[in-house]
Amino acid sequence: MSLRTLIIIVLPYWAYVTASNILYAHGMGSGIATLTSAHLFAPPVERVLQHLMLLPALIACYYGSLRLGWSPWWRTWVPQLLLAVVFAALAQPLLGVAEHLLEPARMMEPAGDQPTVGDRLGTGGLLIWLASATSFVVTYGFGLALLTGFSFYRRSRDSELQVAELEHTVSATRLAALRMQLSPHTLFNLLHTIRGQISFDPRAAQAMVVQLADLLRRLLVAGERDLTLLADELQLVRGYLELQQRRFADRLRVSLPDPATVPDVWVPSLILYPVAENAIVHGLAGHDGEVQVHIDVLAGADTLTLRVRNTRPRDRDSGPEGIGLRNLRERLAVQFGGRASLSAGPEDGDGWLAEIRIPSLPHRS
Repeated sequence: MSLRTLIIIVLPYWAYVTASNILYAHGMGSGIATLTSAHLFAPPVERVLQHLMLLPALIACYYGSLRLGWSPWWRTWVPQLLLAVVFAALAQPLLGVAEHLLEPARMMEPAGDQPTVGDRLGTGGLLIWLASATSFVVTYGFGLALLTGFSFYRRSRDSELQVAELEHTVSATRLAALRMQLSPHTLFNLLHTIRGQISFDPRAAQAMVVQLADLLRRLLVAGERDLTLLADELQLVRGYLELQQRRFADRLRVSLPDPATVPDVWVPSLILYPVAENAIVHGLAGHDGEVQVHIDVLAGADTLTLRVRNTRPRDRDSGPEGIGLRNLRERLAVQFGGRASLSAGPEDGDGWLAEIRIPSLPHRS
């Protein structure tokens, strides 16, 4: 704890202690006044001066106590106790100093109203000093408990913030790693696609190389972002599907949402791409028939639903889940926890449906 923070906490606490001691002394003095005319309690002005002189010592002892700490306890409890005793031992002598400093003002009061040190101490000065020291040790302890509790609270809060920041960093690192896994996987698939076109139609292969360069540029940009606009994600998917249509022009039919109807929302970067790739790879494999791929977007008040349908042979085994879907499922878990889901499975007939549900994140420019 900084010295400035310590002073800010100690000042109101010590003001409360000063007021409490003055009210207590006044109440006791009023009660005893009915039994004796002797002045056994110092007047308020002297007590205020006493507490003002005690304040620097209190701050110094508290600062030393917090620097000393409490661990290990068997080594720190003795110096901690000494700090409390030293402070408490100063209380009664400083009250005498306050009386001495204010003595000229007291001399101007009526004689019957002039309390003296001898009036209050008499022959029991040592006992009064011990009683005062005991009282101020308790007062010191309450203040130290307040400061220690506040210090522990700040440490706990700072630890929680550090843990939260570390978790965010870890999550961001995991997401970045997961996004980067897509690029090599996608690149290999597309290079095989272009290779199959080179000997059959060189001009088309050249055009596909240009499209592939543009697609890879978009993939690199998307891989550096946590979120992207749904329209940009669909544009990326459109570029990939156009490459596949160049090779499978007689087999592949694609249906995408009208750009004018796409909602202006944020989605996780590369969320649709692996699902579209999965639909192409598994839809075309194992047969020579036509494959249809449909991508639909359903925007609700709180939930955005993305659906990718593709046809496939009726007797085709679904097989294990691919890299792209496993990757995407893990990314959704990291970014949204239980608020997002990915389901993929056969539909009635010869269809396959992959559905993504995520919280709706409106784009506000």
